[in-house]
Amino acid sequence: MYRSIILPAGILAATIIGAGTFVIPFIFAQAGLITGLFYLTISAAAFIFVYLMYADIILRTEENHRFAGYAEFYLGKLAKWPTIFLTIVGMFFILTIYLILSASFINFFWPTIPDIYKAAVFWFVASLAILLKINRLAVSEFLTVLGIVAIILVAFLYGLKNSERIFSAPLITLGWHQFLLPYGAILFAFAGKTAIPTILGYFRSNNQHVINIKPVVILGVILPAIVYLVFAVAVINLSNTISINSVSGLAGNLPNWLMTLFGVLGFIAIWSTYIVVGRDIEKSLIHDVKLSNYLAAAIVFFLPMILYFSGLQNFLEMVKTTGGVFVGIEGLLIILMWKRAVKASPTASGVFKKPHHFINAFLFFVFFIGIIYEIIY
Repeated sequence: MYRSIILPAGILAATIIGAGTFVIPFIFAQAGLITGLFYLTISAAAFIFVYLMYADIILRTEENHRFAGYAEFYLGKLAKWPTIFLTIVGMFFILTIYLILSASFINFFWPTIPDIYKAAVFWFVASLAILLKINRLAVSEFLTVLGIVAIILVAFLYGLKNSERIFSAPLITLGWHQFLLPYGAILFAFAGKTAIPTILGYFRSNNQHVINIKPVVILGVILPAIVYLVFAVAVINLSNTISINSVSGLAGNLPNWLMTLFGVLGFIAIWSTYIVVGRDIEKSLIHDVKLSNYLAAAIVFFLPMILYFSGLQNFLEMVKTTGGVFVGIEGLLIILMWKRAVKASPTASGVFKKPHHFINAFLFFVFFIGIIYEIIY
């Protein structure tokens, strides 16, 4: 049970839980609790189906590919380069989001310097680790995420003394802008497709049956959803003013030692994720775009800070755009690839039966609406 379901589900949950966590309380406070819960539920359901589809694509394909490789294999050569471009740009946006968020965590243990210098320190330390090929420890990242979740639970317990705030918070807000506000942010919060090939590789290397991918994906998506809900309630109960990244709003409402620990764990978590995403971009630039090692390394090193200094410093807008547009397009691509994969090998032993047309339409609608809304607004 532990090795076949709990551990791989933990890998998926740890991949999903990231920067998107910290925008959830603000979204709930602005859009209303019922609206936030509605989007949380719909998004969790959508990503369960999409991640199962992605797993099915991988299992139905004899050769191993990167994401762009599957797009080329099932959607044609014309799909390869747009997929590579969108994937790389989306990942660079993710690195920029981590630069923005880093200042809030560093502030808990180094509050005396301006935010722009905090972001620069984080950028240099993380980028240097990428260049020097310093290996992250998967166990340490997993334990760090567990530590952050534990602090969220402690914050939730501390917030119970102010539980009247959650009951006085708006349940729903009128107006399309407020109602659609959570769309891109919550899509971003559930992004974690890179864990699916890792989990399937884990199954193969440990002689686990791939049918376990179903409960693993369900549990691996539901756990982050519960963490997000608990964190939203905790921040609303504890914060006099809920900041966009939620972190700064907790200052002064929790013991100093706990906030310092939260800052250190948060820094380590986004640092290790920055390294992983950065190396993934570097590999894509080398293997997919065919750039030299030095040019790829230079782009990964400098471009995130260039984007940051060019004015991309609005945490909420960056999260919404990355989630609504780039994660949304990834979702649509997986749906289209899966349909082609099923047609190409209808008798293959996949793990996911063909869903009802209503489910296909629902998934397409969820991601398509997110893309259109973020582009228009």
